[in-house]
Amino acid sequence: MLIRLAYLALTNTFAALRLLPRSDRDRDVEILALRHQVTVLERQLGADTGLERQRNGQWR
Repeated sequence: MLIRLAYLALTNTFAALRLLPRSDRDRDVEILALRHQVTVLERQLGADTGLERQRNGQWR
């Protein structure tokens, strides 16, 4: 259990450090790629998660 906690702390630290030198443009590109992945997964699942309605202005 202690080894797993140490592993998670170390990997999260490296993930946070990896984000520091990134420019705003790099972050924007990653966000766009992640949004595209979410859209593709929603289409594959055929799930109505509300995100598509929100994008179309039909959110309640």
